[in-house]
Amino acid sequence: MDPLTHILLGANLSYAAFGRRLGRAAAGVGALAAFAPDADVFIRSAADPLLAIEHHRGFTHAFAFTPIGAGIVASLWLFSPSWRNRRRWLQLWCAAMLAYLSHMLLDAATTYGTQLLWPFSRARTGWDVIAIIDPPFTLVLLIALIVALVRQRLRSTIIGLSLCSAYVIFGIIQHARALAAQRTLAESRGHVVERTEVMPTLANNVVWRALYLHSGKIHADRIRVGWFSGTTVREGWSMPLVTRADLTAGEAARNERQAFERFAWFSDQWVGRSPSDATILADMRYTLSAEAFDPIWGIRFTAPGSATNVEWINRSRDRKIDIAGMWEEIRGRDPRYRPLK
Repeated sequence: MDPLTHILLGANLSYAAFGRRLGRAAAGVGALAAFAPDADVFIRSAADPLLAIEHHRGFTHAFAFTPIGAGIVASLWLFSPSWRNRRRWLQLWCAAMLAYLSHMLLDAATTYGTQLLWPFSRARTGWDVIAIIDPPFTLVLLIALIVALVRQRLRSTIIGLSLCSAYVIFGIIQHARALAAQRTLAESRGHVVERTEVMPTLANNVVWRALYLHSGKIHADRIRVGWFSGTTVREGWSMPLVTRADLTAGEAARNERQAFERFAWFSDQWVGRSPSDATILADMRYTLSAEAFDPIWGIRFTAPGSATNVEWINRSRDRKIDIAGMWEEIRGRDPRYRPLK
């Protein structure tokens, strides 16, 4: 989830739980603690381009690290003598832990993957129930926090958090509906779904991007599950899944540091070759275009003698959002969607 939403959620939670005892400081420590887990973005290496993706949403996002991360944030308040009271500081630390935990769980509710169980497991948790950027969710938190701090009342934070909780629960329901629709679509094609991932698209929980694996191919479609209407589908494309066995001889020779395996782990095994550049092994969960697969990021093995054996390709800045087209999809006015039979 984007940093602003994390900050607002952490501030609302901490203020709602500890505002009476800590005042506005509860919102302050909550905001900072909810932002802190993303300090892992500074873990990177020019000699190893994949180090950053391995550690983002890694140990700083784990349950085991929560007391430590929250303690680091809360310790900043010790510079002020008024916070050196043991009981008062422990309350501040608890407020920080609540906000820190909210960051991890909100990230896990998205699609990217979060290592909640590190160091016991490197599994990447992604529940796919809310978009990584969801303005309605963020706006509710912003309004709730402003009203709470200006009027110094906890009620608005509780209302805001309740509305956001209901939104996430509704996202779970919508995800289940989209998943059921995907299975019906696959069955209509005579396909057996071996693996699946259904993800909300930007800023809504109506239109979902759906992937499934069948006989070595990844099939991608868009599924619309309206709040007050039936399910429709916009059939997409399919591409071969790429595994380690599919690497070229040159790529396999450069796979000295298990770059492919590390990238496949990061991509939750949804790896394919970019249609526009077969040298790019791409994360098929994310695409720049809704019309065809146009990868946002991936890796390319370098030529022998290069400083690194693999190059990280990131095209995030090339993304252009067609707001009008997205709105037509959400409203159910896109003619390319058909009823699900």
